[in-house]
Amino acid sequence: MNPFTKISCLIAVLALGLSAVAQEKGFVPLFNGKDLTGWSPSKENPDSYSVNKDGELVVKGGRSHLFYTGDVNGGKFKNFELKLKIKTFPGANSGVYIHTEMQGEGWPSKGYECQVNSTHKDPKKTGSLYGIKNIIVLKEGQKEPKGDNDVRKKAPSTDGEWFEYHITVKGKKITIKVNGETTVEYTEPKGGPNAKNFSGRILSEGTFGLQAHDPDSEIHYQSIEVKLLD
Repeated sequence: MNPFTKISCLIAVLALGLSAVAQEKGFVPLFNGKDLTGWSPSKENPDSYSVNKDGELVVKGGRSHLFYTGDVNGGKFKNFELKLKIKTFPGANSGVYIHTEMQGEGWPSKGYECQVNSTHKDPKKTGSLYGIKNIIVLKEGQKEPKGDNDVRKKAPSTDGEWFEYHITVKGKKITIKVNGETTVEYTEPKGGPNAKNFSGRILSEGTFGLQAHDPDSEIHYQSIEVKLLD
């Protein structure tokens, strides 16, 4: 066997090994790295989503939301672990919605948003359960918003670097981790958070959504995988 054949065989074995590990974990991909099969954009600025030559889901354009409408679990998720690989660019804002539903326009009225924001002017940064439990970074002159805040000097994510976003919902508890660091552990009270403008923030079940926040924001999603929990 020549050296090149040996290398090819080794690569194949490693690939099979990695695939087996992924299957053991029970995670199923929701994004195929080729196109938007299984995902449906809102009527508002649907061109804000594309897949580049590197197989990354690019979110860039006017306000819009991309909802999972594929076949995995019929597009309905209650208890789960969701893992995403995400990269932010300077001044960008996005978000991952959970327990939401397809909506044609506007900000989703159902479900919770897990914030994606390293350096956008909004002080609520990556790792926040938006408006409920927030990771806050204040710029000069900004006032701390009301709420349950963890004020920091820097966001848990860094522009230009891939990070792992790990969101778990189990019963009435939401846990958010960024690169293995737990940023939020939230147990929903009876009746929901009872916060202004958050009447639809109720854990029940639903699909996932990705947010295009504004024309100047660019976010890349490399992988999106879910593991169903009992």
